[in-house]
Amino acid sequence: MYLIIVYDVGVERLDAVRQYLKTQLTWIQNSVFEGPATPSQLAAIKKTLSELIDKTNDSIIFYILRNKKVMKKKTLGVTKGTISNIL
Repeated sequence: MYLIIVYDVGVERLDAVRQYLKTQLTWIQNSVFEGPATPSQLAAIKKTLSELIDKTNDSIIFYILRNKKVMKKKTLGVTKGTISNIL
């Protein structure tokens, strides 16, 4: 499967969420990550994020696609995150 995760979290939790997601997916823009994942990886990501956020104030949205081929993506302006960012 292919994930796109967007989030809006309090500033005091922002770094924790961003740093965790950087270990799992590719950073695309502020508060946006994407990448391939297995069902068990998705479950682990959801579990960890639910422990990091304040569920009464924060929001995380998961867009779950069968694979990247079913997604049509266009970018206007600068492309901020790419696979090449992985060491």
